[in-house]
Amino acid sequence: MANANEVLGFLHAFYGLGATIAPLVATTMITKGGLPWYTWYYIMVGAAMIELATSLHAFWGATAKVFRDAHPRTSDESGSRLKEAMGKLPAARVTWLCALFLLGYVGIEVALGGWIVEFMIRVRHGAAFASGMTATGFWLGITVGRVVLGFVTPRIGEKLAIAIYLPLALALQLLFWLVPQFYVSAVAVSLQGFFLGPMFPAAMVACTKLLPKHLHVSGIGFAAAFGGSGGAIFPFAVGAIAQKAGVQVLQPVVVALLVVIWGLWMGLPRIGRKRE
Repeated sequence: MANANEVLGFLHAFYGLGATIAPLVATTMITKGGLPWYTWYYIMVGAAMIELATSLHAFWGATAKVFRDAHPRTSDESGSRLKEAMGKLPAARVTWLCALFLLGYVGIEVALGGWIVEFMIRVRHGAAFASGMTATGFWLGITVGRVVLGFVTPRIGEKLAIAIYLPLALALQLLFWLVPQFYVSAVAVSLQGFFLGPMFPAAMVACTKLLPKHLHVSGIGFAAAFGGSGGAIFPFAVGAIAQKAGVQVLQPVVVALLVVIWGLWMGLPRIGRKRE
């Protein structure tokens, strides 16, 4: 795909935009409009139906046969594409490193987005509304980062770009953790969202460049699905630990995950100039 980082960054920005706007709309409906909390789910069902219809229209012709015809394999490549992507080097190295990277990344994103309000209320002693706005700032940072840095990433290459974004996000996370000021924390987590934002689409582009074409659907599909489970595992883990030790455990968990996914990312093969 031409301009893949820019296009994917723009598309993924709409995810962040939805995460920014939806809580504001839902809160306004409930607190200002006096509507029952479940009214918001009617809107989500309607949006899901629209998404289903548009997705069917857009991808109706993208069948498995069309993909296989476009990416035929030689006799040496016979067998399950998924097994090849997961168990045959060098493709398996890329698939598993990307999957584990996305597992940690999605865990960071959802854990921060889900627990930041509770942290700001209980640990930073912020008002409920102001604390809610820090979550909005985080998701807005992700949205803006995916659009803006989507144009920066291809200029320096995906491998180097994420290798730079991660230490910056880690520095902001340490600032968020170690400086016990509400407004410092609010600004730090918003900027952290800015540098975290482009990582998911950039990782998808890098995985596409490193895997052979016939493994794109199976390898990237597995990595994205496996990575998505991080959005369930790590927020739950933070909540379980917080039951015993308090919500402040969010900070060391996020710091540890940032360090781990940086190491995983550095373990990926170098993306050659031609591919970048």
